[in-house]
Amino acid sequence: MHLRHHFWSRTTLYLFFFVCICFTGLSQTTDILRLEYTVIPENDAGIRTNRYRALFNAPFKLGADKYFVTGLEYNRYEFEFEKELPFEYGTVERLHIIDLNLGYITKINENWRAVGILTPRLASNFEEGVENNDFRLNASAFLWKEKKEAEKPFRLILGLSFNSATGRPYPLPLINYNLRFHPNWSYTLGVPRMDLKYHVKDTHVIQTALFLDGYFVNIQNDIVLPDNNLGSSISLSALVAAVGYQYKMTKEISVYALAGYSLLQEGLIRDVSRGRAITLNDEGNFYLRTGFKIGIF
Repeated sequence: MHLRHHFWSRTTLYLFFFVCICFTGLSQTTDILRLEYTVIPENDAGIRTNRYRALFNAPFKLGADKYFVTGLEYNRYEFEFEKELPFEYGTVERLHIIDLNLGYITKINENWRAVGILTPRLASNFEEGVENNDFRLNASAFLWKEKKEAEKPFRLILGLSFNSATGRPYPLPLINYNLRFHPNWSYTLGVPRMDLKYHVKDTHVIQTALFLDGYFVNIQNDIVLPDNNLGSSISLSALVAAVGYQYKMTKEISVYALAGYSLLQEGLIRDVSRGRAITLNDEGNFYLRTGFKIGIF
């Protein structure tokens, strides 16, 4: 039992950098392994979305308080179109996103650690193998402070993040704060996720959450749109409010489910300048997610 506790306390130290994924993409995780399924049922726009997600992360010690962490994440989106669209949509019925996460973490002093993350990404429908426009490069650099043994445990992250999919040629600020303000209550403030959790003993967690979800994917073999316009990418941005339940089989291993509604949602086909070419879906919808994970929180 002592050895097991020692392993996970060390793992907490050098795996926490995976929180960066919430800043270089639109997800948030400190997981070693995650398998997840999300469905957005068909709404008035006639589009049903299924997402399958798998990720694995592994740490390597380089020296005293210095670690290299690498990980791989795969997301697959499958769409069902129940209404006719003004273009041939067969090439966008299935999309793929592949991330390689490369991170370095080092201890600055007793309170702060510095983290740098590089995330090469392939995001495409892969109709013709891999091409240059499928490639994106995301990066983050931040400081991380955590006090797990305090009367009210907390962690704070401050830094900058650059995401090539946003189309902005400059980094964006990065802030994330988590506080266990009561033995049974905790909250997280930040982007892309905020939540309030009620911890029932050690095995059950009930939560409310507000978070961003979405994607930006290249379309190989541009789609011919009305007025002879060309669609070269597809994107989704959604703001989701949800309630959820997590069952912890052990401290690290759990299953979970979320049910929510997208308060804001915008699915677009974009032209070569990343401008709006066609709006696919701008109506709110139900949002359901379930999964299994091995994590450090």
